[in-house]
Amino acid sequence: METKIWSVDKNVDNVQSYPQITEPAQLLQAGQVVAFPTETVYGLGANAKSDEAVKKVFEAKGRPSDNPLIVHIASEGQLEEIVEDIPDKARRLMDEFWPGPLTLILKHKPGKLSNLVTAGLNTVGIRMPDHQVALGIIRASNLPIAAPSANTSGKPSPTSAKHVEVDLFGRIAGIVDGGATGVGVESTVLDCTVEVPVILRPGGVTLEQLEAVVGEVQQDVALKNQETAPKAPGMKYTHYAPKAPLYVVKGHPAFLQRIADEQRSEGFKVGIMAAREHESEYSADHMVIPGSLADLHTVATGLYDALRQFDEVDVDIILSESFPESGIGAAVMNRLEKAAGHQIIDEKHV
Repeated sequence: METKIWSVDKNVDNVQSYPQITEPAQLLQAGQVVAFPTETVYGLGANAKSDEAVKKVFEAKGRPSDNPLIVHIASEGQLEEIVEDIPDKARRLMDEFWPGPLTLILKHKPGKLSNLVTAGLNTVGIRMPDHQVALGIIRASNLPIAAPSANTSGKPSPTSAKHVEVDLFGRIAGIVDGGATGVGVESTVLDCTVEVPVILRPGGVTLEQLEAVVGEVQQDVALKNQETAPKAPGMKYTHYAPKAPLYVVKGHPAFLQRIADEQRSEGFKVGIMAAREHESEYSADHMVIPGSLADLHTVATGLYDALRQFDEVDVDIILSESFPESGIGAAVMNRLEKAAGHQIIDEKHV
């Protein structure tokens, strides 16, 4: 398949009039699959109403079709067409965080979306992206757009068009290059079909921010229990993984370095991922610094690119520092632990 690539300034005004917007929108209307930028990661978009279009998403990603997809919209009018009921708490969250990196799980109207999008559930995850290019494409297509991350299933999510190109060139109709994404990790997924909203996936909007708007918010037990069936996109299978085995190390830098030295003494090439503050404390065959402990948003922004960098060098094992789980750090550690297949080495338990 020929993959067309368009470049567009993410800050451009009136994006709907640009061919870089109208052409991808026309492809979406024709049932094709197009990757486009959002403020979180690049999404792989398809007409959320069409089984045939959504099938192409799963085929391109190599992703099992029993995992629900997030639907992206550009207006409240689109939301009203899809969902049956919008609870008061959901309205308040929409007013505060939309457009933005927050996906709300709501009950959908029967027959309005492909069953492949909802994975047979009576609920659907919906968000309004905070990105002019994404919104422009959705508006120009006049469709709700199902869009998981635009990567091969299991690999780190794409935060640049180059990442998408590496994974999916020749497998999809087009890629809209809007530059690097901002947040760097996917949206927070919040179940609003229950009295006390439940975080199904931590992301760009933090627990603390949510509770400041609607009071108590719980976290789903499935975030730690791998046997529980997922209600949220991206929760069922191992995700975000580099090629080399990855271990998350909880403890002092000296402990991580000791493990690295042991592996290198046995002839293995070791990669280390660490915060900028600790860079000088490590010696490895390859070092990657995603960001700073002083601002965990920089770690979130750089995480997936950091994981992908290890695929470009010769390492046999990757050891990563752990990061504080407050605020956006909860999303960082959720993705990092999934990338490691929950292989964690804790200094306290050694």
